[in-house]
Amino acid sequence: MNNFEFFNPTRIVFGRGAQAKTGALVKQFGRKVLLHYGGGSIMRTGVYGQVIDSLKAEGVDYVELGGVKPNPRLSLVREGIELCKREGIDFILAVGGGSTIDSAKGIAAGVLYDGDIWEAYMNPEKTPTRALPLGVVLTIPAAGSESSVGSVVTDEANQLKRAINSECLIPRFAIMNPEYTFTLPAYQTACGASDILAHMMERYFTRVDHVDLTDRLIEGAMRTLINYAPVAQAQPENYDARAEVMWTGTIAHNNLLDTGRIGDWASHDIEHELSGQYDIAHGAGLAIVFPAWMRYVYRDDVARFVQYAQRVWDVDLSSADPDAIVMEMIRRLEAWYKRLGLPVRLSDAGIGEEHLRLMADRCLLGREAVGNFRRLKADDVYEIYKIAR
Repeated sequence: MNNFEFFNPTRIVFGRGAQAKTGALVKQFGRKVLLHYGGGSIMRTGVYGQVIDSLKAEGVDYVELGGVKPNPRLSLVREGIELCKREGIDFILAVGGGSTIDSAKGIAAGVLYDGDIWEAYMNPEKTPTRALPLGVVLTIPAAGSESSVGSVVTDEANQLKRAINSECLIPRFAIMNPEYTFTLPAYQTACGASDILAHMMERYFTRVDHVDLTDRLIEGAMRTLINYAPVAQAQPENYDARAEVMWTGTIAHNNLLDTGRIGDWASHDIEHELSGQYDIAHGAGLAIVFPAWMRYVYRDDVARFVQYAQRVWDVDLSSADPDAIVMEMIRRLEAWYKRLGLPVRLSDAGIGEEHLRLMADRCLLGREAVGNFRRLKADDVYEIYKIAR
């Protein structure tokens, strides 16, 4: 196990009626708030009205900026930065899922950043150390951004999707009412579940020894998600299933499961090129990339993949052939994705071969390699894309 520091100050307010505390929590941190959200869903479901009522009840002054899209756009982040500076905003409240939260984090960092915030997304040496405080009302369990250090934004002009990670971006609080997820479309539920599972798999496939505690924590969380995501999809108003998925999504990405280990993260970097190029849902892209990545790298530490196959997917280890065990695990993983209605091949998503080389090269733009389980170069990424066809 490696040395580590763990820090996560996000106050989680979880359960039915949690949204009633929004205004009081916001009032602790700011006097004038940017209310940041996506589009019509929070209007249709009544979430918007409940949040507004809570802010007004506490006398909180606010300015609105809607329009967040999946794979949040750099142009809206820049618009939000200018709006905050012009209006004297001192707190940001994100109401939505990971895209809205990530956009809000980009704005929060950009207001105090000396220069164009996109520089920080492209260059880890320019990672911001200051940001406006922000809070979250979560409506989509997926990204885990409600208590994470990360923000992922897309430069739509250049079709590049990049991340920043800094403790200054950790939200001060997250309001989490599983009832807010009852109206999620089945496909959005599936994409969210895929994203949550990917966050745990990225951490699980490590080359660090003696991390049994976090192995077991990740395995338990993965088994919980694998069990409850199909239930939540089939029974949208099953509160218990929705609650299990929502809380797993937070635990998957609040860095508790990172402690003492080094995760991989190549599959996320590889997928970012897919959603940057084709604007597909991040979770759908991960369902395509992860099995292909597994097929490409598993022999580097076959014992870890066999452990994963047994402990998470209940693959019978009576076979003496570890390759067969791993292939059966990948088959079961893909079957789970398919059960949720997700693609497992590029062709399933209508993506051809014309940009594979371009995406592989762009994946390495500004960095020597991606991943830690195996350090991957552009040619490796290209081979993974080809496996995923």
